[in-house]
Amino acid sequence: MSKSIFTPNQEKLLVLLRQIRKEAGLSQFDLAQRLNQSQSFISKYEHGERRLDLLELRQVCEAVDITLQEFVQRFEDLLK
Repeated sequence: MSKSIFTPNQEKLLVLLRQIRKEAGLSQFDLAQRLNQSQSFISKYEHGERRLDLLELRQVCEAVDITLQEFVQRFEDLLK
């Protein structure tokens, strides 16, 4: 059994990042194109190898057509 290096809250954040992309009907490649980034940029933050700063998170939210406020509320709901 492998042990995660992430806290439960970090795991929930990663799940939500993948979920919002999939809800928008986008592949990692599609989202990367919208952000003018490489597909590996998306993969790395979705797998926890890279962290997003607030400005990057806002861009991701805009690219999947949700507000930053909605993202934060959904994250807070997951933490409850």
